[in-house]
Amino acid sequence: MIVPVLTRQPRASAEADRPRMTRSPQARLDEAVGLAGAIELDAVLAEIVTVADPRPATLIGTGKLDDLAAIVKEREIELVFVDHPLTPVQQRNLEKTLNAKVLDRTGIILEIFGRRARTREGALQVELAHLEYQRGRLVRSWTHLERQRGGAGFLGGPGETQIEADRRILQDKIVKLKRELETVRRTRDLHRAKRRKVPYPIIAIVGYTNAGKSTLFNRMTGAGVLAEDMLFATLDPTLRRVRLPHGTLVILSDTVGFISDLPTHLVAAFRATLEEVVEADLVIHLRDISDPDTAAQAEDVTRILRDLGVDAQDEKRVIEVWNKVDLLDPSDRERLLETGGGRPPVAISAATGEGVDKLAALVEERIAGTLATVKVRLSPERAGEVDWLYRNGDVLSRKDRDDGGVDLTIRATEAVRDDITARFGKSAR
Repeated sequence: MIVPVLTRQPRASAEADRPRMTRSPQARLDEAVGLAGAIELDAVLAEIVTVADPRPATLIGTGKLDDLAAIVKEREIELVFVDHPLTPVQQRNLEKTLNAKVLDRTGIILEIFGRRARTREGALQVELAHLEYQRGRLVRSWTHLERQRGGAGFLGGPGETQIEADRRILQDKIVKLKRELETVRRTRDLHRAKRRKVPYPIIAIVGYTNAGKSTLFNRMTGAGVLAEDMLFATLDPTLRRVRLPHGTLVILSDTVGFISDLPTHLVAAFRATLEEVVEADLVIHLRDISDPDTAAQAEDVTRILRDLGVDAQDEKRVIEVWNKVDLLDPSDRERLLETGGGRPPVAISAATGEGVDKLAALVEERIAGTLATVKVRLSPERAGEVDWLYRNGDVLSRKDRDDGGVDLTIRATEAVRDDITARFGKSAR
């Protein structure tokens, strides 16, 4: 499949008024090529088209459109990806003029999500988003079905047009899918209720697509989640139980990646999945610090989190993490790794493991409190509980007494220290 990729560039007079964090046209073009590559499309022509006066019928002007039509015909191009929202009329007119299939930004993201969905829930959410997208794009394509009669002879009133029938069928499918997703939502609520009883804190990893969320998830959990240098490499949320360095048990959640101009159809359809972020006790906002547009990406993530009711500036609930420091030059990497000594923002490389131990320690501190030292003197009868202490704390020293008892010095979180005191009473101090 051959894909010329177009991005709409703002008119020159608007450049001065452009928001500070808006990406450059070249950065948007590079991301568009990445979106095409995510579904194995071969982008043989990628071009920035300046649109000074967007045309209601075709978005771009007739002169440039004629040039593109000639290129499409010459290279026998089958698909044109326009990295900009298109109205149904614009999409139809572009397809007629270019004689090729045309997809806009929403359409190609839906295609990517359709390929990435692995679970039943993910497939339902993608299908719902597809139907919502298609509902406004139905056009009457069959003139011989322009009007069906509602009865025999001349007495029957006008029946449904083909487009009305198609819309009714789509609406019926949408209602059915929403019911199924409501069942999924109730199931997720039951799972959350069970987790609250356990009660393991939930840590959600969020970030721009391709920021390295799945790589960090695999590094911290040892899971085998797909992690590739590709936009939206993973889609369905994954949860794993993790034991942090000083024994605190948490549930780590890997979520779908965010992206700028995320289609509203997808935000609505993936509400059930994104609720994992809303319910999380702690959110790790992972940034690709090696990307020139990292600040703009962070702003997009912050905006989506705000829409979900999560304040990205809440330092008690959100930890900002700078990933991919291994891709920076040595001086910048060393400076970032030394910044703050493990305080936010934390600089890491999920691929190599640099700084991940500092992140884990900070997560544990946020969840369970600061570390404390406690000494435990076990009688011979309770020496068998040494294993519990090793699993729930960091044993700094151990002395095995002649009578069969054990003396331990343990570093643990405040929560674990309280558990030790409750469990061993006066033997812990």
